[in-house]
Amino acid sequence: MKFIIGGAYQGKIGAAIELFGVKESEITNGSTCDFDDLFSAKCIKSFHKVIARLLAQGVSPVEFTKRLCLENSDAIIIMDEIGCGIVPVEKSERRRREETGRCGCIISAASDTVIRVICGIPVYLKGKRNED
Repeated sequence: MKFIIGGAYQGKIGAAIELFGVKESEITNGSTCDFDDLFSAKCIKSFHKVIARLLAQGVSPVEFTKRLCLENSDAIIIMDEIGCGIVPVEKSERRRREETGRCGCIISAASDTVIRVICGIPVYLKGKRNED
């Protein structure tokens, strides 16, 4: 599994395309996809949106993420970092943020490569860049 994190609009999708040869047509959109599609997806963008959608449906994002890591261990997962900044006043938003952080930890542990993208620059947090 590969995990790419970073702030919004920092070049995470471009990094997946460049570093792992993913085609745009192979990227599943976590904002709109059927949850079952994630178990066979090559690359999943907006995984933080998957978590929000699961919470809205009363499904445990942590259990879903554990299952995803077991059943689709070759996936590339792209997720926005949402834990920085002001702590939300609304309890549901705090929970969404906490669950997103927990799921990120699960994905990181299951991944052989973890990359944080900042201003389009991939920074390897776990694993090494394959040099040709």
